[in-house]
Amino acid sequence: MGTETQLRLPAAGGLPRRRRAWPGARSRRTLVSTAAVAGVLLLWQASGSLGWADPLMLPPPTELWHTAVELFTDGYRQTPLWQHVLISTLRALAAFAAAVLVGVPLGLAMGLSPTLSAVLDPFVQFMRPLPKIALVPLVIVWFGIGEGAKFFLIFIATVLSIMVGAAAAVAHVGQARLRAAQTLGASRAQLFTHVVLPNALPELFTTVRLAIGIGWTSLIAAELVAANAGLGWMVINAGGYLRTDVVMLGILLLGLMGYLFDALLVLLHRRFAPWSGKDA
Repeated sequence: MGTETQLRLPAAGGLPRRRRAWPGARSRRTLVSTAAVAGVLLLWQASGSLGWADPLMLPPPTELWHTAVELFTDGYRQTPLWQHVLISTLRALAAFAAAVLVGVPLGLAMGLSPTLSAVLDPFVQFMRPLPKIALVPLVIVWFGIGEGAKFFLIFIATVLSIMVGAAAAVAHVGQARLRAAQTLGASRAQLFTHVVLPNALPELFTTVRLAIGIGWTSLIAAELVAANAGLGWMVINAGGYLRTDVVMLGILLLGLMGYLFDALLVLLHRRFAPWSGKDA
């Protein structure tokens, strides 16, 4: 034994490095996904060109393309399409960032403190399954019809799921690892930074992905609150005028933006938690 014993905790939870995926498997997956999307688009186009579906009910992709070009140049209700996209994106990003900054620490604290969990959990579990559109009248009374109401609806739809998932991520940390670190003399801060957080991080990323998906679906409810621009507002407004081409275009853009948000989180997951799914 040396004259001085130092605590040595394994970096990143002591988990092995992520194995490299077989390039051929990833290429085949990308090829199959691309072929599937192309096949659906071709079938969709054929349904309009061959008269299988009424273009008023299901506009073909070529018509949606012409609608997109028209809205980019002339706008929808005096607002260019790119501004609708930008407004909705900024609204969502602001609410998502606040939800992560609030929800992750609170959720981790709930997972680490049974007392705090007992205090907050009843309220979180009561609010989480409530349809957020039911909150619209109350939110208008509280926040008026400005951006604060829209922010709150997206925020509350996202933060509650993040809190529940973060608390569950802490609960799933292996007790054997905690006891091993405590045996080595780890302080509470070292337990959190070297054991709890690295082991909970993969599940945290999954939780944030799911929560942001829920928050993004709340965008339409948020833009019902006296909005005059945004993708959700555009879809609702165009539906009232039977502009199914605008409605379909808005739905596609909402799906595409949600997909891009999720893809960004997947990249961050791989960057900051490369040990995800690996055994210790």
